[in-house]
Amino acid sequence: DEQRAAIGRHAGGRVGLFLHTDDFARDHQAMSARGVDFLEQPRHEPYGTVVVFADLYGNRWDLIEPKPTRTR
Repeated sequence: DEQRAAIGRHAGGRVGLFLHTDDFARDHQAMSARGVDFLEQPRHEPYGTVVVFADLYGNRWDLIEPKPTRTR
């Protein structure tokens, strides 16, 4: 019972998993069309575009397209 109660809470209710993409709009749209449970609206952060979603077990993920890094 204790293990069963911990399903989906391994990160203490915070994001614990990250799904990187090279095309945020494409993947967000495709995931939305398939019924993925997004917990917020996409947002633009200094490090890239991100949105939080939950998997079938309640684990929280970031879908993230990092900003390109400059190379010299």
